[in-house]
Amino acid sequence: MKLRSLLFVVPLVMACSVSDGGRVKSIVAPGIAASFNDPSRIDTVGLVDLIVDPKSTENHWRVKNEIISEGLCSAREGGVTPGDRRLLRFTVTTPNIGDADNFIGNPLDHVAANDGLFEFDLCHNHFHFQHYATYKLIDQKTGYVWRAAKRGFCMLDTDPWLPSLRDAPRNYWNCGNQDFPGFQGISKGWSDTYVWKLGGQYFVLDRGDGQVTVPAGDYWIEVEVNPAYAPDKKGNCPRVKDPATGMCHQFAESNYANNTTRVPVWIAASGPSGPEKNSKDPTAADDIEGNGM
Repeated sequence: MKLRSLLFVVPLVMACSVSDGGRVKSIVAPGIAASFNDPSRIDTVGLVDLIVDPKSTENHWRVKNEIISEGLCSAREGGVTPGDRRLLRFTVTTPNIGDADNFIGNPLDHVAANDGLFEFDLCHNHFHFQHYATYKLIDQKTGYVWRAAKRGFCMLDTDPWLPSLRDAPRNYWNCGNQDFPGFQGISKGWSDTYVWKLGGQYFVLDRGDGQVTVPAGDYWIEVEVNPAYAPDKKGNCPRVKDPATGMCHQFAESNYANNTTRVPVWIAASGPSGPEKNSKDPTAADDIEGNGM
């Protein structure tokens, strides 16, 4: 989510993520977020269509050594051994180009319904949506796949996306926790961004997470939003099924075929690389994990 200003002369509550280009997402959301989360503005007439913006990732990735501290949530949840780690960090932006909101709402309602969409993350102290996106690092020569450290997502409006919908309302502001109602989703014409500085937005390259070493070479970062997964043995899906493929998804879309993007990256044998190679390392001000959220 983004580092653009969400500065209001009202109390603030910590929320979920950060994004590219110095813009801020849900690091802070208005403490009176309920007044911005107006259910009357939700548009569910039509269908959602989520995509992954390749330019966001192409322009915002880097390979560099960093110190991963023991207390970080991404280290605990991603199985990352604290210490000096070689990381490939990257930004992901998922716009909603459909003609309806991807409305999720209050995680507490979904927990009460026991629909399996959310889990409460004790480390971050907010709800994470399950199976919102998958990240893969793929060797272009061998096809070998590595997984990223990120484990949970929170859907919020971070930036207007479609020029024709610049004035579309921004409806989704906060992740929510066990004490404060959340309001998650992505409005039509808006996007949700997970900046490269955010905890878990990285692949560990030096076996620091139990996977094999990622050697120097050419790779793909593959991102799939609302990813497909197999139905049960009877062919049933717990949420929705794509009639074209028979695969399951967490929410309905007008088009599932545009949910995946691959971006080429390269990993040098040593030293930093990538468009963000000269950027400063993330700090507690950039990464909400530094605030214990």
